[in-house]
Amino acid sequence: MAEVIGPRLYSCCNCKNEVALHDDIISKAFQGRNGRAFLFSHTMNIVIGPKEDRQLMTGLHTVADVHCCDCREVLGWKYERAYEETQKYKEGKFVLEKSKIIKENW
Repeated sequence: MAEVIGPRLYSCCNCKNEVALHDDIISKAFQGRNGRAFLFSHTMNIVIGPKEDRQLMTGLHTVADVHCCDCREVLGWKYERAYEETQKYKEGKFVLEKSKIIKENW
């Protein structure tokens, strides 16, 4: 019997809840609070916290922390608004910290 191969996923490091698809990665060259991070076009099984303005390396942004919907681990943030024109491509996208997610189905 052939092995069924599903999509490559990222899961919460704490509870293994599936939170993103590998195919939704836009960039692996982002910096999170605790090191490397990935920019995703979509996520799943997350809860979005309240919006706040935050000064990041690339300027002022309105962001909201994203949490795993099962264990509430903070995994990264969602860009709600970019104030600089060159950063507008981030709006509506998600940053997940590499240290907070693990690979599944690789």
